Formats: sequence, C-alpha cells, structure tokens
Amino acid sequence: MTRIFILFLLPLILANCSLNENSKIWNKNKKLNIDKNTKIIFAEKKISYNELNPNISLNLSQIKIQNKILDDKNNFGVQKYSGEIKKIKNFRFSKFNNEIETDLKPLFLRDGIVFFDSKGSVIRFDNDQKIVWKKNYYSKFEKKNNPKLSFGIHGDKLIVVDNLSNLFLINLKNGNLIWKKKNDYPFNSEIKIFDNKFYVIDLKNVLRCYFIKDGSKCWSLETEKTLTITNSKNSLLIAGNLVYFINNLGDLTAADILSGDLMWQLPTQSSDITNITYNFKNSKIVSEGKNIFFSNNKNEFYSINLKNGSINWINDISSSLTPIVIGNFIITFSDNGYLFVIDKEQGNIIKIKDIYKMYKDKNRKKIRPTGFSISQDKIYLSNNDGKLMILDLKTGNVLKTEKIARKIMSEPFLYNNHLFMIKNGSVVQYK
Repeated sequence: MTRIFILFLLPLILANCSLNENSKIWNKNKKLNIDKNTKIIFAEKKISYNELNPNISLNLSQIKIQNKILDDKNNFGVQKYSGEIKKIKNFRFSKFNNEIETDLKPLFLRDGIVFFDSKGSVIRFDNDQKIVWKKNYYSKFEKKNNPKLSFGIHGDKLIVVDNLSNLFLINLKNGNLIWKKKNDYPFNSEIKIFDNKFYVIDLKNVLRCYFIKDGSKCWSLETEKTLTITNSKNSLLIAGNLVYFINNLGDLTAADILSGDLMWQLPTQSSDITNITYNFKNSKIVSEGKNIFFSNNKNEFYSINLKNGSINWINDISSSLTPIVIGNFIITFSDNGYLFVIDKEQGNIIKIKDIYKMYKDKNRKKIRPTGFSISQDKIYLSNNDGKLMILDLKTGNVLKTEKIARKIMSEPFLYNNHLFMIKNGSVVQYK
C-alpha cells in the first residue's frame, strides 16, 4: 500500500521541483525554506570522514597472489602485476554513442580477449590485436539501441546476455551462433556459471537460471520490484550449493542453486526510501570464508553470514566500489576519495586516508573513483576524470598519477601480469 501511495505522490513532488543543480530543493549549499506544515519524510544521512591512522603501514607478509579474472565468489584479492603502466596494445572497436559505462568488462582469454562494439558486434581479438572473428546477431532496430553485453565462458562456448532482453550462445572458436532466445525483460547483471547452467538477473529483479545447452529455463526466483530503473549491474555469486544475489532495492537473497528455492533474504533498505532515491547503488557482493561483504552509496558497508543471512557488522562507509579482501583486511574507497582499511572479522576501521588531497575543493566535488585493483605492492585506482592513481599498498601513499583517458573509463583489470583499461573505442593493455 505504501508503494502505491508513493507511485501517485511522486509525480506531484516532481511537478513542483526543479531538477537542475541550482534548484533550492536539491542544492546542498543552500538552505531550503520549508513551510511549517511541510513534513520531511526521508532525510538522507550525510557523513564526513576524517583521516584515521593515515601513516601506519600494513603487514602484508601473509598475502596470497592470484592470477584469475573469473571467480564464482567475486573474490579476486591480490593479482600479479609489476609493470610500468607502459601501453603496449590497443584493441580497437567502434565507439559507443554515450560515454562509456564503468561496469563494462572484457572476457579475458589466454590467447586474447572478447569484447563488443556500439552496434553489439561480438569481437574476438588475439594477443596481437588482430580480429579472429567478428559477429553480429542483432536486427537493425536493435543495433540502433546500442546493446550492452555481458559475457560468460563455458569450455569453448561463449554465453552472452544484454540490456535488450536477448540471451545467446556462441561458438568461441569461430563465432557461429548456436542458439538465441528472448527474455521478457532486459538483463542487468553479470553472469555466473555452475555445472551445465548459468544464472543472471533481469531488470525486474528476477534471478533466472538457464541450461547452457539450449537456453531453456531451469527456474526463476522473483524478488521485489522497484519503481525506478538503474544502469548499474546487479551482482551475484556462487558459494557451495547456493547462489547469492543482491537486487537494485538492496535485498540480499540466497537461493538453492539446483531448485531455485528461497533459503533466506535480507532487506537492507527501507523500500520507500529506495524507490524515491533513484540513484541508489550497491557494490558487487564478495564472499570470503563464511561471510559476504558489500557496500552501497548510502553510507553502509555490510558483513553478512553466508549460512543464515544474519548481520555480522555494519560500518558507515559510502562506497559503490567492489571491496577487495586481503588476508585479514578489507580494502575499499569511499565515493569521495578516502581509502579505508577494515578488519574483516570485527568490522573495525584500521585506517582512513584522504587520497584526493591534491585536488582543489572546487574540482574535488566533480571527481569520484570508478574502480580499483590490487597487485602485490600497489593499488591502482581509476577515476572519472580519466586518471589512474597508483598507490603504495602498505602505506596508501600516492606514488604517481597517469592520464589514461580524456573522460570516464572503466575500472583497472589485472590479468596475466598486465593491466587493462577500457576507454571509449578501445581496450588498452599495459605492461
């Protein structure tokens, strides 16, 4: 009933509000004159950070170095990379019409990469940047709508889903289409694979399971729908015999991986607030040990028990970036440029360091991080101004800043002792 009330109330609110940045109702720098009979129902929590132990060094003697780009638990940890940020390869594709989105990701292969262009053509490149094959399975109408693709790999088969409701299977060796199906709603998540099935979430917050062989549906699990549409991808992971996912309302759900039966669900947000706050965004969910870790851009960082969905701890950290677990530490960055080091067991904040100190206040308000990766001794932090910041892992000190793109770019990807960045029109490889 509350949601129906909001659905009718929202147009009336918007009709009387200006959405430009100079409007008094939205501008945080100006005082809003409120009639005495007006009641504020939703007040967003604001947090300012102060540095904490900024000069301490982390003991990283026990860290384990990984070399993976796919992980069922989204737990990539420390990746091997000791390069100089020297560009060596440029995998080119036709530019997207709009600015590149930050949650796009290539499929990394031992002998190249797979990506897509502005019209939805799937392209396989070899390690010499040459196109092995390029295939497009979209109609003229679909091409004009700029498909955004997500990839999964199962042996020599490429699984593809998109934001136009399509799902299809491609032969990875030659690019030939094996099957193509249509969902009722666009897909809005990464892909996870288990045995002979794959799992994906659509825009109606439905977790769907499909058989890889023919694209037929195994089962589906509906969660609560939202009144708003977000461009950020929902996240899911597989641990044991359960598949876990978080929808764009902030509901964390565990389902039996074979049957799709609901095991438990943890709502993390008031449904009323989430529907009105159209820019709500979660990080990816990450599993390590017996827990799931994730955060959102509404000042909440969670540790959740995998088995029963109980909350271990919550911290006041606003971040939509995927956290990285290193030994007993969790590392993340707030959306306004503070490095956080957290004790993963108790949730105690060990260190807070201001990474954006070099920016003037006027420019700082425009800068936000888009993602980060960690090597054995450095942190690579990408920002929406096209710059890549290289930090010392132990101290958090900024070692140098590299200009990678003129505008927004993807998070940095570390794989096979190389660094990859997506700009609009190319995937760039650095050694």
